[in-house]
Amino acid sequence: MIDDEGREVAVPAAVRRVVSLVPSLTEAVEATAPGTVVGATDWCTHPADLAAERVRGTKNPDIERIVALAPDLVLANQEENRPPDLDALRAAGLAVYVTDIRDVDGGLASLGRMLAACGLGEPDWLREARTIWDRIEPATPRLRAVVPIWRKPWMAVGSDTFTGAVLDRLGIDNVLADSPERYPRIDPTALPEHDLVVLPDEPYTFTADDGPEAFAAPSALVSGRLLTWYGPSLVEAGQLAACEWLSRS
Repeated sequence: MIDDEGREVAVPAAVRRVVSLVPSLTEAVEATAPGTVVGATDWCTHPADLAAERVRGTKNPDIERIVALAPDLVLANQEENRPPDLDALRAAGLAVYVTDIRDVDGGLASLGRMLAACGLGEPDWLREARTIWDRIEPATPRLRAVVPIWRKPWMAVGSDTFTGAVLDRLGIDNVLADSPERYPRIDPTALPEHDLVVLPDEPYTFTADDGPEAFAAPSALVSGRLLTWYGPSLVEAGQLAACEWLSRS
């Protein structure tokens, strides 16, 4: 198989044990073939009944524990996981498949390829997500938004991100989309003109009492999973998008 980085991956003929280092990919595989994921990060919260062994985080996976699980395939993502960790897994003889997801359509296609690498066909949730997002039309008039992801220091969504692409499909322009960085530091008092501040509940848990008070523009508190994850969450996100879930939050 060839992964999204163009790397040839020696995938076994039968993939029965998967370690996933990305919450979105964990959910995608488990929703398609329950019980396949034997190892997952501490941040893999979906599905809620996931019984996989935990292998720490996306940026600091426990290499020895992953190797000991003897997976047929390790799933990773270009943005979420560090190359040195993936190289260490390859050096230990494991097959590592890396996804690179920057927009909705590309993400849906990538998920299909990733599931195929796991020996799985296209699931119903992936077909449904594709149908839903094909039908979504951007809301008008378009809104201009800032999307903070952290504070102390303040950071926000910048250029070339899946989150920005989702917002664009909904009719919301990220005012930091031209930033040279994907997740730049920001000063809430010195931002480009904007109509809305989108505050997800992950990776930083913004709440009504923690975030909105720092901005002059109206704020929308939203699910980080529906805004930043790719996988089965795209079905629910697409359904809510049809109701203009961000601009009406």
